[in-house]
Amino acid sequence: MREPSFWWRDAGPLAHMLAPAAALYGAVAAFRLTRAGRRPRIPVICIGNLTVGGAGKTPAAIAVARLLQDAGARPVVLTRGYGGRLAGPVMVAPAHAAAEVGDEPLLLARVAPTVVARDRVAGAAAAEAAGADVIVMDDGFQNPALAKDLSLLVVDGRRGIGNGKVVPAGPMRAPLAAQLARARALLVVGEAGDSAQRVVAAARKRALPVLTGRLEPDPAALAALAGRQVLAFAGIADPEKFFAGLRAGGVAIAQARSFADHHVFTAAEAAALIGSADAGRLTLVTTEKDLARMAGHAALDALAGRATALPVKLAFDDARAIGALLSQALKRASPIC
Repeated sequence: MREPSFWWRDAGPLAHMLAPAAALYGAVAAFRLTRAGRRPRIPVICIGNLTVGGAGKTPAAIAVARLLQDAGARPVVLTRGYGGRLAGPVMVAPAHAAAEVGDEPLLLARVAPTVVARDRVAGAAAAEAAGADVIVMDDGFQNPALAKDLSLLVVDGRRGIGNGKVVPAGPMRAPLAAQLARARALLVVGEAGDSAQRVVAAARKRALPVLTGRLEPDPAALAALAGRQVLAFAGIADPEKFFAGLRAGGVAIAQARSFADHHVFTAAEAAALIGSADAGRLTLVTTEKDLARMAGHAALDALAGRATALPVKLAFDDARAIGALLSQALKRASPIC
């Protein structure tokens, strides 16, 4: 599904027309945020989005899991597994394909044991049974099923919250005030533009800590692309972020192709991408998520074999600040949310 373009610019006629539906959706979402959830026997750290996709939530969850591991903890990641057909709870294994568990869980499982479960309470029980002493939720902030000891809301610095409206009039998952009221901290990924600055100002009015971070492409992967002309393609919420990262790393993009978030490539699309690359003598470059979705599809083997993935990681600008928040969560110092 492609996001409507009007979500990311000033509200226009379509946003105003959808305002009644957005008001109803927002009221329900805000009410759900106030509900008390089931509290597992171990702490729960939730990494959530203010908006629908594209903020850097999964890289943030990976970074948090790594910090917890460095501190001696045994995190298990809990995720819904968007795009996968398995309802779970299921522990993600190397043999799983994105069609079964989703693309993001395959990346998460490379870092820490990962449970896919649409029922978050059952998923938390599975994480505990797997030996976790802390759960890292990738998404699920707006889901009230589990109580959280730390909720970190992520916002993309460049796109911010778009027109600031709630779905379907805009990209917000719930009204801003309702979401900030249940958060413990805000993470801004990348340099904050005007829209993100509005969120920062609102968070500071509530005395919420505001963390900053950035997505860093893998230096070795960038070096391998030096001097090449590339055909970059991506089926993520914000493909332009991926293209901008390549350009910032000095990669020459001759062609760029955007697809919808979580897009499953067809054999015809794979052939077209390979054909364009061959015609222009271009190197095919994509995201790790896109490459993960190709696994298990025989028709996509050729594209997967030709495409180079550019790994990225999220780096916190103030490691001590995020470390202090995680330490508090591990001690259950935060009963809210």
